[in-house]
Amino acid sequence: MSVTIYHNPRCSKSRQTLALLEENSIQPEVVEYLKTPIDSETLNTLISKLGFDSAHQLVRNKEAIYKELGLSKDSDEATLRQAMLDNPKLIERPIVVKDDKAALGRPPESVLDII
Repeated sequence: MSVTIYHNPRCSKSRQTLALLEENSIQPEVVEYLKTPIDSETLNTLISKLGFDSAHQLVRNKEAIYKELGLSKDSDEATLRQAMLDNPKLIERPIVVKDDKAALGRPPESVLDII
């Protein structure tokens, strides 16, 4: 079973989700997306696998950079996706991917549904 976690070690939910996977004998590939930013294709794939209709569902709208960039719920999809690529801190975390499914680890237990 191949499982990947898009992880930020400074985020408590991300650390809890990684620990939960390991407690369930899953050793995921860990992608620290702030150190190794994702590309456009990966972002699009993650949004699709999460079953989201819009990038708005994956953006961290309480981050200071969100307001600094003038983003809002009215921002168009292309602008929002580009902002997330340019500023990976805007991407909600953690994201766990297994095959053609993904889950956001908020709460951490929600990732158990896909593994």
